[in-house]
Amino acid sequence: MAVMTRPLLNRRLAEFGTTIFAEMSALAARTGSINLGQGFPDTDGPDEIREAAVRALREGRGNQYPPGPGVPELRTAVAEHQRRFYGLSFDPDTEVLVTAGATEALAATLLALVEPGDEVIAFEPYYDSYAACVAMAGGRRVPVTLRAPDFRPDLDALRDAVTDRTRLLLLNSPHNPTGMVLTREELTAIAELAVERDLLVVTDEVYEHLVFDGEHVPLISLPGMRERTVSISSAGKTFSFTGWKVGWVTGSAPLVTAVRAAKQFLTYVSSGPFQYAVAEALALPDAYFTGFRDDLAAKREILVAGLTDAGFEVYRPQGTYFVTTDVAVLGEKDALAFCRSLPERSGVVAVPNSVFYDDPEAGRTQVRFAFCKRTVVLEEAVERLGRLSR
Repeated sequence: MAVMTRPLLNRRLAEFGTTIFAEMSALAARTGSINLGQGFPDTDGPDEIREAAVRALREGRGNQYPPGPGVPELRTAVAEHQRRFYGLSFDPDTEVLVTAGATEALAATLLALVEPGDEVIAFEPYYDSYAACVAMAGGRRVPVTLRAPDFRPDLDALRDAVTDRTRLLLLNSPHNPTGMVLTREELTAIAELAVERDLLVVTDEVYEHLVFDGEHVPLISLPGMRERTVSISSAGKTFSFTGWKVGWVTGSAPLVTAVRAAKQFLTYVSSGPFQYAVAEALALPDAYFTGFRDDLAAKREILVAGLTDAGFEVYRPQGTYFVTTDVAVLGEKDALAFCRSLPERSGVVAVPNSVFYDDPEAGRTQVRFAFCKRTVVLEEAVERLGRLSR
């Protein structure tokens, strides 16, 4: 097995530098702009879940190290969530692992399953931590590009990208940043390819409860995928407590055991009292989940309409809480330069999709806006963005 030396690892990670989210959030703070760049809500989640965390703190539950795999209450709640929404059965003791958010789940999974030199295929544009985690594992990322206007996957290109060195497919649906949601037919084709070529699959499903058009189908539910898929999700996006950093992994016992072996040397454990609160959150009635989705769907309409009126080319998202746009119609040639100038021009911060591509030309003029904000904030942002076309 090839060994990645420290200098090589350092060189690989050095290319990533400061994340675009840190840069743009700092720019928002410095200029007093409305931050539609980073994907975090500007209000907290349900009061009863926040109080559940307070109650756990006061009762001394989770104030010391919780169990390495996560507190039993949360592991049981995750297993029940998978059964309730998708008809999937997982053993909470051996097939569920609690992590410090989905980002740690992703890092631990790739460190556990990818050997130096292995190829990891992912649809680009992709969330920036994907590239960093593949690099830390010593793998080689192989992008398959999603292209505007609909960002549907080219399944022939995906098949062609698979080689004898391909170890793993890394999927994200609903997809950040484009808002694309993989269809059952597309997922079935991907599953058949994974079985045929004996590939592992890691699925990032953190926006599973934010599908506005279509349905969320966990890949792990399809034939042949139970033993080769690691499914990742988290509480942050669904319950609007992104700072709690509570995520989880579900999969077959051998895969989850491997991920746990890597995870224990990352954070070891985290978020003790919050784990108990998230366990209660996962048991909220269906009305919460549908109400949450419907609220974000209404906010999607506000931002899509406002961006369209402001002259952007808008790609309507099927899911997540992001809208991808193209600024070429505004006479702009570079998304990063546009986003760096936007706060001074309109008092709004966005994120350039171009940084999420290996192929810089594919997303050169694409810009992402988040709509997980209060309605009054979105309306003010839309008003400010309208100045660009005046």
